[in-house]
Amino acid sequence: FPQSPSVHPDRPDTSHPTPPTKMFTRMAMGGAAALGAAFTLHKKVEADTQITTVTTTTVTTTTTKTETIKDADPNYPPHGLSENVQKLPEWIQLGCGDAYYICPERGATFPADDCPDEFPDLSKHNNFCANYLRDHPEVYHKYKHKKTATGVPFAICIKTGMDNPGHPMIKTVGLVAGDDTCFDEFEDLFEPVCSARHGGWPKGAIHPTDMNIENVSSTKIDPSCDADGNCDFIITSRARTGRSVRGIRLPPACSFEERRELERVVVSGLLKMTGDLKGDYFPLHGSRSYAAKPNGMSLEKEESLRNNGNLFQEPDSTLLLSSGCGRHWPDARGIFHNEAANLFVWINEEDHMRIVSMQKGDDIKAIFSRFSKATKTVQEVLVSEGYDFMRHDHYGWILTCPSNLGTGLRAGAMMRIPLFSSRPDFKDICGKMRLQARGGRGVDSAAEGGIYDISNADRLGKSETTLVNIFIEGAAQIIRWEKMLQQGMSIDHLLPK
Repeated sequence: FPQSPSVHPDRPDTSHPTPPTKMFTRMAMGGAAALGAAFTLHKKVEADTQITTVTTTTVTTTTTKTETIKDADPNYPPHGLSENVQKLPEWIQLGCGDAYYICPERGATFPADDCPDEFPDLSKHNNFCANYLRDHPEVYHKYKHKKTATGVPFAICIKTGMDNPGHPMIKTVGLVAGDDTCFDEFEDLFEPVCSARHGGWPKGAIHPTDMNIENVSSTKIDPSCDADGNCDFIITSRARTGRSVRGIRLPPACSFEERRELERVVVSGLLKMTGDLKGDYFPLHGSRSYAAKPNGMSLEKEESLRNNGNLFQEPDSTLLLSSGCGRHWPDARGIFHNEAANLFVWINEEDHMRIVSMQKGDDIKAIFSRFSKATKTVQEVLVSEGYDFMRHDHYGWILTCPSNLGTGLRAGAMMRIPLFSSRPDFKDICGKMRLQARGGRGVDSAAEGGIYDISNADRLGKSETTLVNIFIEGAAQIIRWEKMLQQGMSIDHLLPK
């Protein structure tokens, strides 16, 4: 399949292998911002880098001094752009340095450190965040100069929704969290936006969690599958979600040092996994953050992972760039995978962690078990170092984009169902079953040969095992209908009303 992970009803999913293709960033979320001046593309210099700072001494007088920062590399973050990024188009480079994304050419002009006093023109916007603020400008004025206790400005949270009016295929959220306290500190915006995005999640409701493998349905999805995972209808199956680490700000707001600490502590946990989970960590090519691989993975390894749909690439969307998640690229980003290459963990892309467990065939129970063991092992290491996963009673597991709150879970399969999917009401039927149907390369793509990515539609309000079971029972039913259609039988009387 093409994700998560991103993991994401609002973005293309790349957790299933696909033919080589440009994997566009999936982030249909909300914003990040500018905690400093717009990044100026640098020139290569020889020795140390000189940084000019301005210190205010009176209301009307400033003094300027120049200081030399030892070993500051003008060709690597945070003082410059990496050589990898220097090869990208300028509009992408502007979001991969130390500053937040400002690119008038792409309409990205909303500041990240503090909102303008004047309410922005949202007359042409259509995302959840902008729509709510347009109807409730008092919320904008209430929070426009506010920050959380960790220093996350309200401006960062809404920047991507202000810079990006809308998306032609989907209604994006237009809002991101910079830390786990944003949901409470900026409650008057996050609460209604999250509720609207998740179909009316009631205020004060408690999100359930259940990772007990014993509660997963034993229904056989595709009876044609053999022991090697070769099936008539199911191509590959997977479960994916994300996790965030409490005590470290989320990618839209984290510092260069915080991102490296996140990589250190999470990789420490991943490398302690044994048995069928044992594997290795591969930083992005050009990353200098990981001592064991000081220049990251080889270019050949990186291209192989991307061509198989298992690795994210540089931020290539203004949705992601405006969120702030592209800063300092590619430092402290990478992927862990086990020796069998059926468990993948992305580090520091859009979320702290994106976890994907997958394999050929329909054994979603084995996939969920592997996925559950991996998250448990990492959490144990985090707790031993004074960290833990971010979780909120109302919103469940906290991730960057509100669309992934709750479980953040997508359990699904790439399915070959040409007859059933040719019905004009195909996607409506899936929706009534609480399933989502996407083309093989994600939410924006067309299906080829009747192959669709079918997964659970919900994230918030239902537990992990409940969502997995919705997928299992729904996918099994779809295959039964496909078989009936192959035999020339009608299924109209069996469809949900």
